[in-house]
Amino acid sequence: MNSPATRSKTTAKADKGSLQAWLDAAYESLKESGVDAVRVMPLAKKLNLSRTSFYWYFEDREALLEALIGLWKSKNTDTLLAHAEAYAESITEAILNVFDCWLNPTLFDSQFEFAMRSWALQSAEVALQLQKADEQRVQAFKRMFERFGMSEDAAFTRARCIYLTQIGYISLKTQETTVQRMRYIPEYLRIFTGEEPQPRELERFYRRNGLCLEPLDGMPSPA
Repeated sequence: MNSPATRSKTTAKADKGSLQAWLDAAYESLKESGVDAVRVMPLAKKLNLSRTSFYWYFEDREALLEALIGLWKSKNTDTLLAHAEAYAESITEAILNVFDCWLNPTLFDSQFEFAMRSWALQSAEVALQLQKADEQRVQAFKRMFERFGMSEDAAFTRARCIYLTQIGYISLKTQETTVQRMRYIPEYLRIFTGEEPQPRELERFYRRNGLCLEPLDGMPSPA
């Protein structure tokens, strides 16, 4: 049985929340309302904790903002680079690996990305971080094309086309159903690669993204 002193320490720690709880609250506030909403008092109110408990985990608000930038790098950039480098039998399958990120918010959080780009309009430091991330991502896509024999210029141009198309989706807050978006996947692959996607590649892609082929009646034929 825990002693009174042990129980007291446990209760005190619970009253302070946790680093992850503060970071999660900041993450949600950034996505919902922008960086101006990421402040200690509103977060403390959201978590039903005291303002002073924040300082058990972060030196100040700037430290919390730095942690948010680190979370974005890990959640969006690192995952995207890993998918661009994943094994694939063909360039079309390699691009479908990347497309997994666009369709699965646990892999790439588009709302988080939009919030970061909005934040960058107010912060030169965040704008620089975004510029670095954009360059890393495009270079990863370029290497993906080069693995399948494309020239440097062709690889770079196609990499930019894929990336800027998706950033356009995010920036414009384009709304469409998953079924609608899936209809266009074969044509996107033809445009981005100049090659015909294989039916087996498309089937694997649809199924791992939780969509059976039956709802896609009328979809342009993949073969």
